[in-house]
Amino acid sequence: MTAPNKRSRRLRRLQVRVPGGRTALHYKQRKPGKAKCGRCNSLLKGVLRETSSKMSKLPKTRKRPERPYGGNLCSKCTRQEIVNKARQYAV
Repeated sequence: MTAPNKRSRRLRRLQVRVPGGRTALHYKQRKPGKAKCGRCNSLLKGVLRETSSKMSKLPKTRKRPERPYGGNLCSKCTRQEIVNKARQYAV
C-alpha cells in the first residue's frame, strides 16, 4: 500500500525503471503553471517554471527578463504601456 501522503494528486507519478530491472513508481513534485501577462493573458517568455524552493536559489536575472515590467507584462503590452506613459507626460 502506498503511503498516505503519496495518495493525493499533489505529486506526479512517474514510471521509472530501476537498476534491478523492474519498473517502480516514483513521486515527483508538480511544476507550477506558466506565468501569464497581466493585461492580455498570453504566456510570458523568459520566465522560468520552477518550484519556489528552486526559484529562491536562482539569481534575479534568471527568474525574469531584465526590462521594465519584466515578469508581469509581455513585450507587446510593455511597449504599449511605455507609449501611453510618454503620451501622458507629454500633454
